[in-house]
Amino acid sequence: MAPRLLVYTRTTGYRHDSIPAGVAALRTLDGFETDATEDPAALEQPLDAYAAVVFLSTSGEVLTPAGRERLAAYVESGGGFVGVHAAACTEEDWPYYGGLLGARFARHPRHQPGRAVVEDHDHPATRHLPAVWHFTDEWYDFSGNPRGAVRVLVTADESSYEGGGMGDDHPLSWCHHHGTGRVFYTAFGHAPEAYEDPAFRTHLFGGVAWAAGVPGPGPHGPSDDPAR
Repeated sequence: MAPRLLVYTRTTGYRHDSIPAGVAALRTLDGFETDATEDPAALEQPLDAYAAVVFLSTSGEVLTPAGRERLAAYVESGGGFVGVHAAACTEEDWPYYGGLLGARFARHPRHQPGRAVVEDHDHPATRHLPAVWHFTDEWYDFSGNPRGAVRVLVTADESSYEGGGMGDDHPLSWCHHHGTGRVFYTAFGHAPEAYEDPAFRTHLFGGVAWAAGVPGPGPHGPSDDPAR
């Protein structure tokens, strides 16, 4: 059977117009079956059937107490977790979630073009990218720098856009192990157009595959050793 993804898109704060485009893109990920939901009851059930749970631009408090317990137990016991864009604006009243994701959203400047610097090419989310990746997004600032607790993959070049607030070391995408689970986060993905961009799709698909512990990011990119 193909590995399954649970894509969760509930919002109780700002709702991104890109969510439908993100769900549609993830449904094209080769080799996976995808369930998408906004029902918090879905996170109250056993999650063992899923290779990864994806929080796709969720916002606000989106889990019940039972859902929090299920998600934490799932990741601690080896489940994969992926946060996309506004997932960093989620579950601010749950301290565990901040450690799970790696950092929390602080602010962002306007949506604009800029340059992302690929710091680590030895990952299926970044192997296809140039050393400097030109992209258009919101360039999230975070309330703390996750470096040291995570493996930073991509950083922002704040000199390339207006309004950056983290300085020379500004992570935007990273991965780490939490318990025995694998966590990937990317701050990119604000606009619907992002999910039509081949480079971003491969970035996202590679991160999902890595978190799920399976080879390869799907139809657009190289394989990776899932044990790494």
